[in-house]
Amino acid sequence: MKSSLKNMVLVLFCITLVSAACVGLVNMITVDPIAKAKEAAEKAALAQVLPAFDATEMSEHEADELAIVAYKATKDGEVVGYAVKTATKNGFSGMVKMMVGFDTKGTILNVNVLEQNETPGLGAKMTEEGNPLLASVQGKDAAKVNFTVKKDGGDIDALTAATISSRAYADAVARAYAVFKVAAGWSDDVEATSGATQTKEE
Repeated sequence: MKSSLKNMVLVLFCITLVSAACVGLVNMITVDPIAKAKEAAEKAALAQVLPAFDATEMSEHEADELAIVAYKATKDGEVVGYAVKTATKNGFSGMVKMMVGFDTKGTILNVNVLEQNETPGLGAKMTEEGNPLLASVQGKDAAKVNFTVKKDGGDIDALTAATISSRAYADAVARAYAVFKVAAGWSDDVEATSGATQTKEE
């Protein structure tokens, strides 16, 4: 084939077309397994933050322009607790997503961090069992907790050298409680929980 601009453009077009087709094929193959893996992780998170249950009822809410999902858990027809899939944009590296469990009286049963991209060895420690953030909220009556870090005058023990990540964790749990109150019928509207100015320093 004689080399020419037309031929080069045609070859590049063919390469681009084949590449796009391959990417599309890979996406079609992986999209289902990825969705199933996320669903399985979410079910596991529900089991970790709630008492034993046999059914859940989902409701969708919005808090500080974030989509938040609440699950009302029942066993033998009786409500045993609520789980809230909450989020915050204020992590040191962006979005943090968590599942927070409450009993019917508003006590925080457990917190499971679903997604985070915080600094390894610093903010990422929020995923570790028994970390100070979890210890600050687990077993506490959410109505009596000031969801800000102690450095800012609140009740939350921050991770060492990870103040921004700690503030994000507290922010997400506070948002979960605001949604819990609506899901449990304690409030008609989700109260705004965010507004703290973030700076890029751990």
